Formats: sequence, structure tokens, C-alpha cells
Amino acid sequence: MPPQPPDVFHTLPNDEPDALGQPVIWGLDAVELHQRFWAARSVQVVHRGTPAPLTRRAELYLLVDSPHLVLFRLQRAINTLLWRRDDLLLIRLHSQRRQTYCERLDTNEQGQFLHFQRIYCQQHTRVARLAITAHRTLAKRWQHADSPMLGWRDLRLAVPHHQRTTISLPGQLKTAHDPHEQQQFIFSLAQQWRRPDRTIPRAKQHTDGVWTDIDTPLHDHVRCVGPVWIGAGQPMQPTTSIVGPAALWDVTNVDADTPTRWRWPTQPGPVFRPLNSTPRPPALGKRITKRAFDIAFALAALLMVLPLFPLIMLAIWLEDGRPFFFAHMRETLGGREFPCLKFRSMRNDAEQIKAQLAAVNQVDGPQFFMENDPRVTKVGRFLRKTHLDELPQLLNVLVGQMSVVGPRPSPHAENQYCPAWREARLSIRPGITGLWQVMRTRREGEDFQEWIRYDLEYVDRMSWSLDIWIIHRTIRHLLGFK
Repeated sequence: MPPQPPDVFHTLPNDEPDALGQPVIWGLDAVELHQRFWAARSVQVVHRGTPAPLTRRAELYLLVDSPHLVLFRLQRAINTLLWRRDDLLLIRLHSQRRQTYCERLDTNEQGQFLHFQRIYCQQHTRVARLAITAHRTLAKRWQHADSPMLGWRDLRLAVPHHQRTTISLPGQLKTAHDPHEQQQFIFSLAQQWRRPDRTIPRAKQHTDGVWTDIDTPLHDHVRCVGPVWIGAGQPMQPTTSIVGPAALWDVTNVDADTPTRWRWPTQPGPVFRPLNSTPRPPALGKRITKRAFDIAFALAALLMVLPLFPLIMLAIWLEDGRPFFFAHMRETLGGREFPCLKFRSMRNDAEQIKAQLAAVNQVDGPQFFMENDPRVTKVGRFLRKTHLDELPQLLNVLVGQMSVVGPRPSPHAENQYCPAWREARLSIRPGITGLWQVMRTRREGEDFQEWIRYDLEYVDRMSWSLDIWIIHRTIRHLLGFK
């Protein structure tokens, strides 16, 4: 008897919703998945007319009308809020169907391929009004509005014109009342959401891009090409192949965690910190004790590391000559500039060729970073890896230009990216180490936002216990511990 061909499952989401008339995966329908997706980014979706509790764990509230399911890039919205310090950001979301047709894959009852069906449709654009705010009071106003028109009018009356901005963003817009559009929305989530387990405890990663229900183990011979979401109770034979992108609905009922039971992520995706006022400078007593600690720590550290200075200077001179030190102008208290000292780790012509390397910058925002920067010398690579290049900054601490712990010292050009952020971080001295240095993740597209978040968090929470914790984390990092 000839061998049976393998089962090839859908390359599009399933066409049959569950018995209740709507697709469900991991016990969640499209509306609940929509809430969990934005919660993973520390954003709570607030539907008008839906009396859901507003959590204080959210950094932002996304105000949408009840039928809408939306997807868009959040970064531009966050940057606008940080730059302008607005209370309310109004968004015109436009979703355009670019193709004049779509292809549907038809299968039999066993999920095996039958044929493709091409469905022609007219090109059209859909527009929806959304809003983003960091204020729970505004989110409550929207939530209790009797109609969308009254809700938008109420928000405009509550927020002065100079405290709100309107922008237009491209994105995806689906209707929650249409089962077919719910399926399309879940299909889009499977393509875009890399870590659904952050807010969906039932989601378990099988391989890269392939997520299953925790009670639905896959046989080792099941072949999946992600992105693929596999719901609870899906029958998978060893010969099954699933070609993504795909989303296979639940075939058995599961007890999904309710929104009041699952936890918000401790490390959100896009980082946002509402800036409502200019930060107050630390109390006089706290400034005096912090300065005394800086002097004592810098003197003790210099006595320990001074024997290394001539050895490092000799190594620099043998490879690339003088100078031994590099002084880059940075800003300290109130925006005053000072020369931030380091042992020179780059070639003498490093600044001249930096412009040629701008296209390969590996971080967002105003910083420049390359993992294998060709400007760095051999000695410089060792100094940077061991952080010995930063030892001369102890002299900056002694003369009062820097602190042991504080925001990252940055030049004038970088500090112009956000006025409120600049005012906060320049209200105290920059540090050799800081909260950002020990907490950063270097996730693509989020490095600059993490820098803003942790600098502002340090200014708000500055204390002896936090300084000691940061120094402890820094020492562990220098010794190779995580």
C-alpha cells in the first residue's frame, strides 16, 4: 500500500468559527486578544460604554469605540507625547486595502488542501478616531460617554487646545461584530505579535514563531513554518505540516484567565513615562550627603586603580600614539558643559569617519552604537570590554562635575530630543553608572525609550538604597554575573 501524503494545514486562518459564532484561541476571542496585545505594551484598551475597571499598572490608555479592533505602530504616538507633554493625543487611524483581490485556501473536513479561490474586492479606505492618554480621569470620561460624538466632545472640553494634539497614522482597523473580520484580526496578530505569552499564560512557544496551547503538545515530527498559532485540542498527527502564517482555533473549551487574574508585564514593550511638571531638585540634606559619598567613593577608588593608569597609557601609546585621554563635552547640572574624561579607545580620526557610519547605527534615538565599530583600536576593545576606559571619570566626580550614580552623561545635541526629559535629567549630576546602564535590554527600536524611562525613574526615586543597589548591580556586571 503506497504511503499516505502528509496533511498540509491552512496557510490562511480557519474559515469556521466556533459554535458560538466567533473564533476563539487559547480561550480568548478577538476582543480579548486585542486587549492582551495592547496590555503587553503596557497600554489598556478602554472601550466606550464598557464598564471595565481601569488598572493603575497601565502607562497609557487607548480610547477606542466599542466595535473597533486596531493595530498600529505605537512609537510615533509615544514620541509625540514625550516631545509635546500633551494630556491627550487624538489619532486618525486610516486602514487601506491595497490589493484588489485576496486568495482563499479551501480545505476539506480533515484540513487537507483542495484548491485556491481568488476573491476580488474593491480598494477602499477605512478611518477611525482613537485617542491616547496617560490620565485615568480622561479614560473614565470616555468610558462613561453615552455616544462617540458626546465622548469626543467631552474630551475636547476637558483638555485645553494647547494640551492636545492630533496626528494621522496608518494601521489596521477591524470590526469586532463581524466574525470574518475577527478572524482576519487574529490572523494579523499571529503575524505581528512575537511574544503572546507576556499576557496570555496559556500560550506556550514550541519553536520560533510557533505557539501552542499549554495542554496541546506537538509531536516531534509535526512540521511547522511560522508564524503559527495552535489552539486547544487541535488534533495533530505525526505527518501533519502547518504552513504559516496560520491560526487554528480551539476545538475544546479551556478556562482562560480573566483580565482581573492575569498580571500586567513587569517589563513593558514601548516605554512611556508621563511628564506633567518640572521635577523638583533634591532636598539640601540629600544633596550634601550624596556629594560627600561621591568624594569618599572617588578617592577610595582612585587609590586602588591609580597603579593601572601608566600601564593603560603605555598600551595606548604603543598602538596609536597620543593622546592618552579623550575628553568629550557633556552636560551636567542645569545644562553646564564639562569635559567627560575617558581613556582613548578609538583612532585619532574617529570623529571624522563617524558620519560615514551613520547608516549602520544599531540603536534608535540620538546615540550611535556599533557592535563591531571599526574606529575602536585593539587596546580600546579591551578597555571597553572591561570598562577600564571609564576610570578617569573618577576625576570628574572629585571636581563635582559628575556623581557615582546618576543619569548617563550626554552631550548638548542628545539632550535636545525631549525638553521635559532634559529638564529632569539635568536637575542632578550625571553618573558613572546608573539605572539605565544596569537595566537596559538593547531591544531593537526601544533603546532610546528605555534610556528616557530609566533616567526619569532614577530622578523620581533617587535614594541611598537605590544607589547601593545600582552599584551592586554594576559590580556584578563587571565581574561577569548577570
